[in-house]
This record gives sequence, C-alpha cells and structure tokens, in this order.
Amino acid sequence: MSSPPPTPSPCSRLPSRSDAPCLRIGLAANRLHHDAPDAALFRLIREIEPAVRGPLRPTLLAVGRTHDAIRREGLLEGYQGLVRYPYGRAGGLMRLVSRVVDPDPAGAIHAAIYLIDPVDPSSTFPEAVALKRQCIIHARPFLSTLLGAREWFELRAVAAGAAPNPALDPVFDFGSQAIALVAHDARKAEMIELVRAHFDFFDRFAMRVATGTTGGLLNALARELRPERQGDWVRALKSGPLGGDAQIAELLLDGACQRVLFLEDPHVARQHEADIQLLERAARTVTDQVACYGDLVTAQAWIADVGAREAARRSRPAKPPR
Repeated sequence: MSSPPPTPSPCSRLPSRSDAPCLRIGLAANRLHHDAPDAALFRLIREIEPAVRGPLRPTLLAVGRTHDAIRREGLLEGYQGLVRYPYGRAGGLMRLVSRVVDPDPAGAIHAAIYLIDPVDPSSTFPEAVALKRQCIIHARPFLSTLLGAREWFELRAVAAGAAPNPALDPVFDFGSQAIALVAHDARKAEMIELVRAHFDFFDRFAMRVATGTTGGLLNALARELRPERQGDWVRALKSGPLGGDAQIAELLLDGACQRVLFLEDPHVARQHEADIQLLERAARTVTDQVACYGDLVTAQAWIADVGAREAARRSRPAKPPR
C-alpha cells in the first residue's frame, strides 16, 4: 500500500491570507496516553487529522516520545508539519516552554497540548509546571485534557472554514452541562466583567458552581442583571483554601461538572497550592469528560468561537428528507 503524498505545513509556504498566522502547536503526552491503540493521544489525532491536513495545516512540535508514538501508530503519515522535538529527558518539554515566550512570531507556539497522566511523576516536573504557568501569563491555551483538546481543534477548524463536525455537537450541549467558575483575588474583577459581558452564555449551563467570594459576587451580579429571578444563580461552595477546590474536584470525578474556568494569578505564591493541584489532577483523571480554561483571553476566545460554530451550524444546509 503506497504512502500518501506529503502534506505541507503552512510554515513551509505563504499563508493563504495575509492575516492568517502560521498555527504552531506544542504537543506532548504522558505514557498512559499513547501506550495502547485507543489511548487518548491516538483518539485525538485520528479525530483531528482531517482538519490538520485540511483547513488548519498547523506545525505540531511534538516532544520525542509523543512524536514517535504518532509515527509508530501510522498517524499523520507524510505530514511534514509534524516536527520532532527531543525526548523530555533531553529537554524537549523545556524547549516548548521557551516557544511559549518566544518574541519571534515565526517561532512562538499558539497553544500547548499536554495530555497529562496525573499519576505520572513527570507531570509535576518543573518544566511541566512552567509550561502551564507561561501559557497563562502569555494567554496561550494550555490543554491538558482530551476533551479540551478536541474542543479547541474543532473551534479552530470551524474558524478556518471547516463545517462543524456533527459528532461533536454533544460537546457543545451546555444545557446538559455544569461549569465551575473560580478566580483568584487579583482576577475576581475580570471574572465578574467576563460574566457580565456574556451572561446569556453562562446562563445556558444547567448548573454553575463557584468557590467562596467569587460565588457571592456572581450571585449579586445575577440579581442585578435578572432581578425577577428567585434563588441563587450559582451554587456557592467553600472558598478555595477552605476546601472549595476539593468540592469541585469531586464534582468532576462524579461526572457532575464538565467545564472549569479558573482565572489564575500566576504571579503570587498560593498557600493552598495543594488544593489547586488536586483540582487539576481530578480534571486530568477524567480527561475525556472535562475541559479547562485558565486565563481571560483564552476564555473570551472560547466564548466567541463557540458562537461562531453555532452560527456555522445554523447556516449549514438541511439534509433533504429521505
């Protein structure tokens, strides 16, 4: 069986539009996510391969073992945009951190996908923690769960002109989902203004939960915007340091919450760091059920892109009757 012809990456040619940047994505996955044919990494690549070869044509900077696993499985065969970075032990993940902060637009990555196994010791190495932190600081999506990566690629593909994938419609059925809204002290004002600007979007969720003070502020906002409503708009949990993060973690593990919007302040030491890590580990434990967003710009882009996908679905021609 002959191999498919090489598919070029946009970084090897001029973009089709002058305002279309060359999409560059960092890619890594812990061993759990590529040690079986149905592992999360392979499920992701199989689903996104049409968009990768079609409208997106990104450069995928894949850390050594992740790259080798994709090749071994016969995925993205002939795709020249799959670039091998060194093994993690040889600095591959460290180099991805540098790509996040690269001032050269031709070298910087636009998103980092790191499918994390929460019990893999390497997931807590300094370079793994730094990758997430720098993504938050520089407002780059940090996608550490399968659901988050699937959703992000679908929204990017639609933005590039692809038709919405009907198989992913349940992912965007917010009326059957819950979202956790969490914000550190320095980000609470951002959270309130984000929800104020997009109240109808967040109102679509079947349930909203929030920690401590953030929950109280959001309920006050809801009473201001919808004074005719009775009861609390969000279910207020304990504050993060008093166990609110653990309460959200249990909701994630139980399948009772599918989204976490956590506006973090990466510039301060956090006394309840263990609680935050517990929340993150829970999301990654149920990697195909939870998507997380960690900064304001990423959250705003998510909301806008969801709206664009819905508009594309509405404009899709109806199937003729059988």
